[in-house]
Amino acid sequence: MSQKIYCTASFKPRPGREEAVFRALQALEPNAHREDACLLYTVTRHIDNPFARGQSYPIVFHEIWANRDAFEAHCQRREIRAFFEVHLESPDGDIEDANVCVYTDEPVDYDAPQV
Repeated sequence: MSQKIYCTASFKPRPGREEAVFRALQALEPNAHREDACLLYTVTRHIDNPFARGQSYPIVFHEIWANRDAFEAHCQRREIRAFFEVHLESPDGDIEDANVCVYTDEPVDYDAPQV
């Protein structure tokens, strides 16, 4: 049975602040990669492509964590909480809106082997 947690965090920077948000998010990567349960933690920016015409916020973080407890512990780190306080919750923050979602790859009613 998979216990992995997949997180997609999308960010809409305030006008003219996209580069500042991207750099602030990049600064979070090295310490997250030091966490044992971090399987993937990469910030990306939207690019135009004729084969992918969907709409999205311009900056998206893709994360994979070994399990829910590890993801939730990561979210409670001072560095992560400070990022959201400074860049999103503050009236002077660089981020206008954020959409953070978590997913599982385990089907509903999966008949997992009993160990």
